[in-house]
Amino acid sequence: MSPAARRSLVDRADPQLSIVAQCGLLKVARSTLYYRPAPVSMDDLRLMRRIDEQYLTTPFYGSRRMVAVLRREGEAVNRKHVRRLMQLMGIEAIYQRPNTSQRHPDHKVYPYLLRGLVIDRANQVWCADITYIPLAKGFVYLVAVMDWFSRRVLAWRLSISMETEFCVEALQDAMDRHGQPGIFNTDQGVQFTSAAFIDELAIRGVRISMDGKGRFLDNIFIERLWRSLKYEEVFIKAYNSVAEARRGIGTWLGFYNNERLHQALGYRTPREIFAAAVACGYVDNAPASLRSAPALTTYPQAQQQQQKRSIEQEKVLRGFAAP
Repeated sequence: MSPAARRSLVDRADPQLSIVAQCGLLKVARSTLYYRPAPVSMDDLRLMRRIDEQYLTTPFYGSRRMVAVLRREGEAVNRKHVRRLMQLMGIEAIYQRPNTSQRHPDHKVYPYLLRGLVIDRANQVWCADITYIPLAKGFVYLVAVMDWFSRRVLAWRLSISMETEFCVEALQDAMDRHGQPGIFNTDQGVQFTSAAFIDELAIRGVRISMDGKGRFLDNIFIERLWRSLKYEEVFIKAYNSVAEARRGIGTWLGFYNNERLHQALGYRTPREIFAAAVACGYVDNAPASLRSAPALTTYPQAQQQQQKRSIEQEKVLRGFAAP
């Protein structure tokens, strides 16, 4: 159980156990119960939104170049300030480093398993990622689980913090409703290398794959999802609350899955590709409730050829980014 979960168990009105005693039993510091993080200023929120927009366009820009861009726009910022905001948002410049380091010293990092792999069926590979969502007076984090073959978003959750629980909840929801993947791919973020997240996959026999540090092309489809979501929904809505963000994002993801036509899918929707793959048998580990779904018209051979062409294109890009 995480420290945040243990803190939530403290009952300040308990007539028998004092707060000191409860904290001792739960092994949490009493001071953390009273800590309230300083609110982010409106100026910082404005800068964070602008940094996020620039990052989607130039994900290889680090704090130095971000400072240069902001100063050209008249912002009086320094590198230390911008670097702190980027860390708060959970983003960093994308580039190939000399070696791959662990995000958390006590967490195991798994090898990347998708290089050269032909992904030709639903539930063969899933992926997940976290992104920053700006609000009018704050921000939240969004995690999504996606089927790599169909691009369908299988589950998602919003959180006001970067705790692991909301990622585990999204993973459990996806597997409860859609079965389980053969391979699950993520980045090396501490949420995805945590014991709680890894255990959910390990007990089901799912093979675990992780991107190389700084290799955004290793999880390219979910990166494209973030770009589409933010430019088509988040940036133009400017949500005023978490509830409003949840409604707006949920509506857009429903549109993305069920109505938005994808060129790479032969101008089909992710739902059509996923459902047709399940009904036609081109799927791994699907629950019985999904296998009974009516078949949709699909062209698996054409889909496979398109997938192969996409993979070849990604290989070219990866070769360019490789050391």
